[in-house]
Amino acid sequence: MPSPDTSPRDRLLLAAAELLEAAQGAEVSTRAITERAGVQAPTLYHHFGSKRGLEDAVATHGFKRFLAEREAAGASLDPIDDLREGWDLHVRYGLENPSFYGLVYGRAIPGKPCGVVAEVEAMILRALEPAARAGRLRVPAEQAAREILAASTGVVLTLITQPGDDLSLSDDVRDAVLGRIVTADGPVAEAAAALDAVLGQSELSEAETALLREWLARLTQ
Repeated sequence: MPSPDTSPRDRLLLAAAELLEAAQGAEVSTRAITERAGVQAPTLYHHFGSKRGLEDAVATHGFKRFLAEREAAGASLDPIDDLREGWDLHVRYGLENPSFYGLVYGRAIPGKPCGVVAEVEAMILRALEPAARAGRLRVPAEQAAREILAASTGVVLTLITQPGDDLSLSDDVRDAVLGRIVTADGPVAEAAAALDAVLGQSELSEAETALLREWLARLTQ
């Protein structure tokens, strides 16, 4: 139960988070949220505009904690190990917070990207930068970030609905995705991937860039 000493906005956030977690995916009424927070319905609309706005704020707050934890973990000496760790952290967060995760990914609106998901993709892109500089990516970092996010999200949504805590599916998909986007060790592959990572900064034409990328991709196999 939220403390009466906290602000009405924070009480609403905490009340909604507690009720959504307890509901396990079921609908939570506006009345239940406002009663638990000890406020009237107009207060909710004043701070969040709508019940959906409050639920989005709750999900955003939860993902902010995930992002802060990932950033605080720092980087290791191996950029590929960092990618594995980031994947595992994403999956763990989703499984430990299924209600928040469902709020973000379970109500997709066609043609309208979610701001929280965009932040997660940006975080993945930052995590990919050391691997790109080291010449360890087969594909542009932006494409790699989208593939990692799409695959890891699908894994989380699948595992949330499964009984037990077997994470072998996550491990298998993670290794398959990284195997597709990460080059094997070796000077030729690393040099080709490093050049590919900076092609966007060149003055080549679009056709020239596409052709060079095709050649470089063969060298990273």
